[in-house]
Amino acid sequence: MFQLGCASRVCFKNEILSGLTVALALVPEAVAFAFVAGVDPLVGLYAAFMVGLLAAIFGGRPGMISGATGAMAVVMVALVADHGVEYLFAAVVLTGLIQMGAGVLRLGKFIRIVPHPVMLGFVNGLAIVIFLAQLQHFQVTSAEGVKEWLSGEALMLFAGLIVLTMAIIHLLPKLTGAFPASLAAIIAVSLLVLGLDLDTATVGDLASIKGGLPAFHVPAVPFNFETLMIILPYSFILAAVGLIESLLTLSLIDEVTNTRGRGNRECMGQGIANTVTGLFGGMGGCAMIGQSMINVNSGGRQRLSGVAAALFLLIFVLVASPLIERIPMAALVGVMFVVVIATFEWSSLRIMGKIPASDAFILVLVSAVTVFTDLAIAVVVGVIVSALVFAWEHAKHIHIKTHDDQQGSRVHELNGPLFFGSVKNFLELFNPEQDADDVVIEFQNSRVADHSAIEAIDTLAERYIRAGKTLHLRHLSEECRQLLRKAGDLVEVNVLEDPRYHVADDQIA
Repeated sequence: MFQLGCASRVCFKNEILSGLTVALALVPEAVAFAFVAGVDPLVGLYAAFMVGLLAAIFGGRPGMISGATGAMAVVMVALVADHGVEYLFAAVVLTGLIQMGAGVLRLGKFIRIVPHPVMLGFVNGLAIVIFLAQLQHFQVTSAEGVKEWLSGEALMLFAGLIVLTMAIIHLLPKLTGAFPASLAAIIAVSLLVLGLDLDTATVGDLASIKGGLPAFHVPAVPFNFETLMIILPYSFILAAVGLIESLLTLSLIDEVTNTRGRGNRECMGQGIANTVTGLFGGMGGCAMIGQSMINVNSGGRQRLSGVAAALFLLIFVLVASPLIERIPMAALVGVMFVVVIATFEWSSLRIMGKIPASDAFILVLVSAVTVFTDLAIAVVVGVIVSALVFAWEHAKHIHIKTHDDQQGSRVHELNGPLFFGSVKNFLELFNPEQDADDVVIEFQNSRVADHSAIEAIDTLAERYIRAGKTLHLRHLSEECRQLLRKAGDLVEVNVLEDPRYHVADDQIA
């Protein structure tokens, strides 16, 4: 079930170094998201370790990095504030169980219904979110406890170190590919800051990351129905947010690496990771697009890189916290800025005037909703708007061709899908009062899709009956025939063979 994925020494080295680079970038993210959720920084670090390790082992996408994320942390705020951190741990355990249920039911395949403009909007929105998240590091807390923006020499030094980091990442691959550029940049800038004793913010300024091994801990909550009702809404939201972000990140990494992950296995992997994390005092998590891009760009394409990142993070917490806390934040911000540049789909700006206006609108809408709310809402909104646009466009495609046959009947050949969006146009195509006495409506080139379509056919049949006309309905399915209530025996249904398809209808068992 689990393979490291490396058969050569070069691959092994690349995976380990890539994992080390990711682990360094995970530290400030995990601490920051713990603060967002209102929990201790170690709760975020333990989540980053356990979710990262277990998702790398059991997940469906080698090379993808998981950990504590902002999208899930935002959902946790109210639960922690109202009920405490123990209820959060219980909610994370239930979140994992729900996600495993999604894997068993094979719901991961539904990520395929996300349209490409929604994917572009998701990627661009997350790139903007990652960028905005780095701006907090340009602020310092005054003696009065007020956040103030850097200025003067402090700002110049911080910005200069960021530019240096980005320059190293950009230029080093042109000289050698033997060492991950992001890791080299972090080491070089850290040595420069330490060697020259430069006064700039470090990881230790966020919080201490020193701690012990995570211990097994059953959430200290009453195991009753009341507790379930408290955590269940949060767990469903956390499960949905986690799976959506993970599956979309999986799709993005698939595209970048030209390989294919397994969505249903990823659901199971995320579920296992969150269930175990909740039982070991972690805040839960999901796939991280920023760290996944760092990993892929650093050469990490196998499960080993994710495992290595998690284990390095644990080592940082256990024994290397004094060293890690001295890493300048400017180096990590520079790495994340490179991730932003690599993640944002710049080609989407060039094609805005060449794609349909509806697709351009959806792209911008999803990006904006991602920035101002969260990923799950943005994707749901994007899919709904895309579906409505699709329905509107296809509603206009329905039309009829009319001719008289050898028996003297007026034949209307219906073309186009008949569904809730097109029923109004369908009814307007016919005028029973002015039509011939004997009328045939031919459905051979039309697909009756839902109950709204059945109701429209039934309504049209009733209009012909009231007008004293004889109506024949050809090529309707047996299901359609059974659902026609108002037409009665005066309408001849299915004078030819039935097509075999099912109509979406809540009256069919």
